[in-house]
Amino acid sequence: MLPFTILKINPMLGTLQQSNLRIELDASASTVRESLVKPALLQQWLWPQRLPEGLPEELQSGAKFTTCLGPIAVHHQVQTLESDRLVLLLSQGIDGFHEWIWGDGWVQSRLEGVTLLPINLGQTVSLWRLREYLVEREKHGSKVSL
Repeated sequence: MLPFTILKINPMLGTLQQSNLRIELDASASTVRESLVKPALLQQWLWPQRLPEGLPEELQSGAKFTTCLGPIAVHHQVQTLESDRLVLLLSQGIDGFHEWIWGDGWVQSRLEGVTLLPINLGQTVSLWRLREYLVEREKHGSKVSL
C-alpha cells in the first residue's frame, strides 16, 4: 500500500470568473421567485438557453437538469431553495455555482465558475431579460412571452 493517495484531477478549460449583479425591479418577491423556480416561466425569459422537457412544475432542492447555450451544455443541480434564495451548482460548460437572492423590488445574481464563456456578459443579458419579462408580466398578466 502506498503511503500517499493519488488524486485524479480533471483539467478544467477556461478561467475562474466571478460576477455579482443586483438590479431593481417593479415586482414582488413572490413574483420574482416564481420566475426563477417555475420552469415554464423561467423558459420565457432565459433565452438563449433552452430548458429540457419534462421538468416538474416547480424546482425542488436536489433537482437536476441541463440547459443548452448553443452547442454548450451546462448541468445544474438545485443545492438550496428557500423563500428568497436559490443556489445552483453548475458543471460541464461552467464549473461553479449560481446564487439568486431576491426581495420586493430587487434581485441579485452571483455567478462564479471556471469556463470559456463570458460569465459577466451572459449574466447581464439574463438579468436584463428577467427585468423585461417582469415588466411585460406586470402590464399583461402572467401570460407573457418575450
